[in-house]
Amino acid sequence: MSADQIAKGFTEFYYNAFDTNRAQLAPLYREMSMLTYEDKQFVGAQNIVNHLAGLPFTRIKHVITKCDAQPSHPTQGSILITVMGQLQFDDSPAPMPFTQTFHLYPEGPSNYFVYNDIFRLVLH
Repeated sequence: MSADQIAKGFTEFYYNAFDTNRAQLAPLYREMSMLTYEDKQFVGAQNIVNHLAGLPFTRIKHVITKCDAQPSHPTQGSILITVMGQLQFDDSPAPMPFTQTFHLYPEGPSNYFVYNDIFRLVLH
């Protein structure tokens, strides 16, 4: 599979799980995984999922406008993914733009985990 195909499958799963049941994201992270969410940093699968599950909204919808992917290491098979999109929170009238970057690291022949995850709202 190409980096673009892997990125498409990963982001579809990730944002569907995030929008419906954030606890489903736990298998995507490992104890060495890192998340920067706005200005807060978290290390380890449990810390990351606890933070994401505890975010202060009940309903959220991600609308992806662009997803770019590249191989990020010539021999290890890791993949860098950058996503841009819009977030609709609860009953908020206006969506908020966001960007998110994932570094997927291979774990076996066709499995990946999130090694790095950086999320930022795009506020002007």
